[in-house]
Amino acid sequence: MPRRRRQQRLERVLGTPALFATAYGNVGSSIYYALGLVAGIALGLTPLVFVISGLIFAATAATYAEGTVRFPEAGGSSSFARHAFDELVSFGAAWAQMLNYVITIAISAFFVPHYLSIFWGPLRDNPWDIVGGAIVITLLVLLNIVGIREAASLNIFLAVVDFATQLLLVLIGFALIFSPHQIFSANLHWGVAPTWSSFFLAIPIAMIAYTGIETVSNLAEEARDPPRDIPRSISWVAGAVFAIYFTLPLIALSALPVRHVAGGYETKLGQPPEKGGFANDPVLGVVEHLGLHGTVLSGAKIYVGILASTILFIATNAGVIGASRITYAMASHRQFPEIFRRLHPKFKTPWLSLLVFGGLISIAVLLPGKTTFLGDMYAFGAMLSFTIAHASVIALRVKRRDREMRFRARPNLRVGGVDWPLFAIFGGLGTAAAWLVVVVQKADARWVGFGWLVLGLIMYAVYRRYVVHAPLRKTVRAPVLIGPAIALEYRSILVPVKPGRESEEAIDFACRLAAERRSSIAAVSVVIVPLELPLDAELPQAEAAANEALDVAVAIGELYGVDVVGRLLRARKPGRAIVREAERRQTEIIVLGAPRSGRPGRAIFSETVDHILKNAPCRVMVVAGRKAAAA
Repeated sequence: MPRRRRQQRLERVLGTPALFATAYGNVGSSIYYALGLVAGIALGLTPLVFVISGLIFAATAATYAEGTVRFPEAGGSSSFARHAFDELVSFGAAWAQMLNYVITIAISAFFVPHYLSIFWGPLRDNPWDIVGGAIVITLLVLLNIVGIREAASLNIFLAVVDFATQLLLVLIGFALIFSPHQIFSANLHWGVAPTWSSFFLAIPIAMIAYTGIETVSNLAEEARDPPRDIPRSISWVAGAVFAIYFTLPLIALSALPVRHVAGGYETKLGQPPEKGGFANDPVLGVVEHLGLHGTVLSGAKIYVGILASTILFIATNAGVIGASRITYAMASHRQFPEIFRRLHPKFKTPWLSLLVFGGLISIAVLLPGKTTFLGDMYAFGAMLSFTIAHASVIALRVKRRDREMRFRARPNLRVGGVDWPLFAIFGGLGTAAAWLVVVVQKADARWVGFGWLVLGLIMYAVYRRYVVHAPLRKTVRAPVLIGPAIALEYRSILVPVKPGRESEEAIDFACRLAAERRSSIAAVSVVIVPLELPLDAELPQAEAAANEALDVAVAIGELYGVDVVGRLLRARKPGRAIVREAERRQTEIIVLGAPRSGRPGRAIFSETVDHILKNAPCRVMVVAGRKAAAA
């Protein structure tokens, strides 16, 4: 049974491969629009721009890896800022993230019809691409309100196929059309095409290539072993995306080189369709100029068009889900009105946040049909959010210098008793400079971006003062929702498990309770790490036993039709780890399985159970095992 569950329900306890595939499906989708968007600005320096932005992204990925392992919860930079600074800074990061999600939804949906234009040409141009994008957003919002779940195995399969296709295009391009002379000489016009101001502007715009890095943070609660799986998956994503963005532009600019035309230089890769360019479907443009002919070319275009539109459709859906998740997290910390985290009485989904942020605002942003403006707005929000994330990790290193860490990203420099994170310092300087470039050079993005921030801060201040009656900087958690507005997935019941009959009885009771209340369960297994070893030390026997207990818990949940999410923790003291996990999840009740101690003079229950009973932030129910029943 445990082996069968691992094969069928991998998404419930995500390991490194599943986290990588899910994240790459979102991050890798951006190649289908970022390539043309950046090439239109950077021209022959497009490969260099992607390399520079890739280095900044690598530093950002390291920051997210460390921050997410510290706080494995949905929220990303907003969560980091809450622990490093205060609730006001956390709101600023969350509101910038919301802008990112809105732009991601709009731009991904906008390019879906562009790649479907292989079947009907007008989909490449306004207004049909706008109409098509709006239909995609509307359909996905309605599906999410009804509660149709993603097929995780299909997403993983498509992500693998997508990466393989992009890699195949690169290999074919190097074999058939790659021209070193064209790339390293003929295409280059330093300081002229592009100008230096355009070159520096292209760097933050190129960061749109890494749309979706927040995905791993949002999936952190579903990672089986966050200290091991999250850093590995993020590094895999960063490496894979960097490899594609380092090589594919070389092929693209060999296929569609920079040409001198009346009035300046241009490449068809960044020109709109009305000028015979491929800005709206750059990867199709590359395929068309790979040197293929006849049936092979037609088949390749149809294949890439269908794959690209499918991947972009899934990326749009990820943005819709992400917008609802960040809204729920904000409402849970009283940054947003309570109504945005209430669920539909019938479908049990956050319908209002899906409708407002996933639907209405995203469609409003889409309506002008300006991809350049969308790219500028994404750069504004993403660079601000990333900068806050970097600053938060630096501040946490100072504030919690004496606290043991389960994972520490590298490189670091120890000065004054603090391990200064060089990756966060470099990344923070890079993203802050990129944000300033957008603010200075792009008036539309500057005023709309600052308007978004001011509007959010005004709403936050009014809500905090007149509704919550709490200071702007104070962290305030909303009460657990009961009844028609019951809390979202796995935020209600927590069950610590270990091999043995007692844990099986506890999870069985929790499943019956969850089935009655339509709740879900978080099953937690703690690997006890000896003091002489670091927290991320490999303990294969203990990990295998803990994973086996989680498999049994999820298998029992399947029998009841209850979602049981397995989670592996590492700690010195299991009781403290379980209490911290309950606090973080805002658990409503902890269900424990524990036999009574049979020795005179000893505590009735074990030391771990006693600690949980004394320190738990919620109700605790002890399901006594057979030994207790016999006592």
